[in-house]
Amino acid sequence: MPLDLSNTLVIGISATALYDMAESDKIFRETAETDPDTAIEKFRDYMLKHEDEPLSPGTGYPLVKALLNLNQYQHADDKSPLVEVVVMSRNSPDSGLRVLNTIRHDKLSITRSAFTAGESVTDYLHAFDVDLFLTTNVEDAQTVIDSGQCAAAIVKEPPKNAAHIPEGQVRIAFDGDAVLFSDESELVYKTKGLGEFMAQEDAKQNIPMQEGPYASLLKKLSTLQDRLPMKVEYSPVRIAIVTARNSPSEMRVIKTLRHWGVYVDEAFFLGGVGKDKVLTAFRPHIFFDDQDVHLDAAANLVPSGKVPYQSSSALVDIDAASSQQTEKEQA
Repeated sequence: MPLDLSNTLVIGISATALYDMAESDKIFRETAETDPDTAIEKFRDYMLKHEDEPLSPGTGYPLVKALLNLNQYQHADDKSPLVEVVVMSRNSPDSGLRVLNTIRHDKLSITRSAFTAGESVTDYLHAFDVDLFLTTNVEDAQTVIDSGQCAAAIVKEPPKNAAHIPEGQVRIAFDGDAVLFSDESELVYKTKGLGEFMAQEDAKQNIPMQEGPYASLLKKLSTLQDRLPMKVEYSPVRIAIVTARNSPSEMRVIKTLRHWGVYVDEAFFLGGVGKDKVLTAFRPHIFFDDQDVHLDAAANLVPSGKVPYQSSSALVDIDAASSQQTEKEQA
């Protein structure tokens, strides 16, 4: 019988999100600009020449390693793992051998992979039951978010000044609006201002917010916590919400999570204060946010991933107009 992964947290990750492949990618891009007909050949030659040299960890590596370590708690009678990781790469199987060699070198218990030789891997996410897809490819992440099939993020470069992350835990930090929750409230803030946003959220504090692109992932993490042998308060999976909301808009967040039946360990309602210091103190394996204004500072300190808006969201046009205005003011 096929393996039942309905209760397993499945992470799909690109090779470039798992490992630092900047050097080989640079060779491909530079050759593609000057001699596109030989770009793939030169990339493959480089990967074959260095296939026995282990790659350095990428942005998603700490999260993957920590999640896989949770499988030590799997009950002997349970046939489905707590966590499954699938490497999903645009490399060919031949040029992807360096990635597989590095996985073995690092003793990561990753047994499944997909190599598509230049084609998008997004068509195969459903086939592998992926709950979260981490990638460096903007187009792939956008396709996944637009389809709604699972959570997806474009990982930033590995942090240059990363804080030490506690061993034996999985620590994940989420923004709220347009990540865990829908973009409805954020649209009110950006179109009608802070005062209208606060008044609405206070008035609707007993009305649960609609689910955002990461709601299903949060619920899957809750299922994972339930499968662990310890009480949720002592779980090695530690979840934080780090949001620019503050009183009186914080009540709706807490009550929405209660309505969903999920447990969050920590919540920080910052009211516009920068998120980087709180994230440095929390020390997550990864932080998910939708806005570069927060991610640009955070990514230097903690592994971070950007959650794209759906292409149909009005926030896309609002942010584009805001960026154009900023460029004019700086010109």
